[in-house]
Amino acid sequence: MRAIRRDFLPSDLEKEIRDAGIDGVISVQARQSLEETRWLLGMASENAFIKGVVGWVPLIDPSVLQVLETLADETRLCAVRHVVQSEPDGFLTRKDFNRGISLLREVGLAYDLLVLEHQLPEAIRFVDQHPEQIFVLDHLAKPRIQDQLPGPWCRNLNELAQRGNVFCKVSGLVTEADFVTWNEFQLRPFFDVALEAFGAARLMFGTDWPVCLVACHYRRWYDIVCGFTAPLSSEEKADIFGRTAERAYGL
Repeated sequence: MRAIRRDFLPSDLEKEIRDAGIDGVISVQARQSLEETRWLLGMASENAFIKGVVGWVPLIDPSVLQVLETLADETRLCAVRHVVQSEPDGFLTRKDFNRGISLLREVGLAYDLLVLEHQLPEAIRFVDQHPEQIFVLDHLAKPRIQDQLPGPWCRNLNELAQRGNVFCKVSGLVTEADFVTWNEFQLRPFFDVALEAFGAARLMFGTDWPVCLVACHYRRWYDIVCGFTAPLSSEEKADIFGRTAERAYGL
């Protein structure tokens, strides 16, 4: 983890996206704190290339609606996320958590779904409780790339994709492979499954920067996904590299 044991700020990211020809980004929470959410929103207000923020709010707290109301004027807050991958199995069934989720549509926020592969069946049942809520699945639900075991993940991802209110973010794959020995041929089948399941109109490019730096530079990951999408039409590429995010996050 040496590569990411330092501060990363907008000036670092701006250099990366300029090199890759990216116009703008959505910054996503890492800490479960309102302090970080407000910090991300502050950076977005100072840097035009940060088009949106996926923050965190205390969804299980009875006062979550009041918290959301305090953020109502933050136009760049486009979604929220809770790090469910770190929670015990069954977290997505909690009544207090689902109550919090049910409030998001009222305030026009999407929800980023961060789960591990084995949590997908639970995630499917969770999504079915909120058919009108927009969800964005992060990192393709972290398939077991090192083990090259796409079977259960593939079936569950295809099942989740049957829900039209779920979008999917192509990110975080390199860190699910071996940091040193991975190659794009190991990753390609997982991308192809996601593309077939969601289609370009519900698939979006993401990087998981700066975490991805433990295995891959920003520009290299961008080039790899460009290679994966090379056979697609210009319209499909436009979806994956921007328009899907605009639709999912209401940009």
